[in-house]
Amino acid sequence: MKVLTIKQPYASLIMAGIKKYEFRTWKTSYRGEVLIHSSKTLDKKAMKEFNYDLDYPLGFIIGKVDITDVIKVDDDFRKVLEKENSFIYNHVINDKSFDGYAFKLENLELLNPIYINGKLGLWNYDINYNDEKL
Repeated sequence: MKVLTIKQPYASLIMAGIKKYEFRTWKTSYRGEVLIHSSKTLDKKAMKEFNYDLDYPLGFIIGKVDITDVIKVDDDFRKVLEKENSFIYNHVINDKSFDGYAFKLENLELLNPIYINGKLGLWNYDINYNDEKL
């Protein structure tokens, strides 16, 4: 299964249903199930900014989502993000130099955490769902 490694607090915000888009400078033609892996590093500034009562594990696969769309971030899409949640997406809305893509994430499923080293890009991991579902 494909895996996407994401820094905290963003990985937990995604799995809590608060953040529905993940931003990358690269696009992918892949659509479908993806495991969400929290990296072993965190964004300290974002941790202070997004002060939610969540767990923020480091270095774990924490859930599964579907990538249902990949959208070029332009001025029109920034307006969509502003309507969706201007607080969560503030960094992309206000950074006009960001020339990347938004991965739309849906169908969240929390999993029992699996400790593993992450990788860049979309990477593969074999998972046994019967053992890992919450």
